[in-house]
Amino acid sequence: MLELGNNAELPAIPGKRYFTIGEVSELCGVKPHVLRYWEQEFPQLKPVKRRGNRRYYQRQDVLIIRQIRSLLYQEGFTIGGARQKLTGEEARTDLTQSQQIIRQLRTELEEVVKVLRR
Repeated sequence: MLELGNNAELPAIPGKRYFTIGEVSELCGVKPHVLRYWEQEFPQLKPVKRRGNRRYYQRQDVLIIRQIRSLLYQEGFTIGGARQKLTGEEARTDLTQSQQIIRQLRTELEEVVKVLRR
């Protein structure tokens, strides 16, 4: 799925439940119009829509976007190839996403420990 090395330059994902399209844009290094386009191309990407059709992304959406970004920009997949790869990985997604979340939480906790030791 998503290796940390591919997205090392991206900021850590905060421990929030929902993110706006602007926040996701900054977290993933992708412009908002690209995110809206990817929603049409990748069925796995389904942000919650609320008042005024505003999009609210969850942590799993951010992880999927980072994976799509990695496939397209680092690994050189086409949109169709990335869609096919994601579809083939859906069975393993839950386990891999859990591992990614654990890595992310561990990194965040290590940062908190560093701050507390000062």
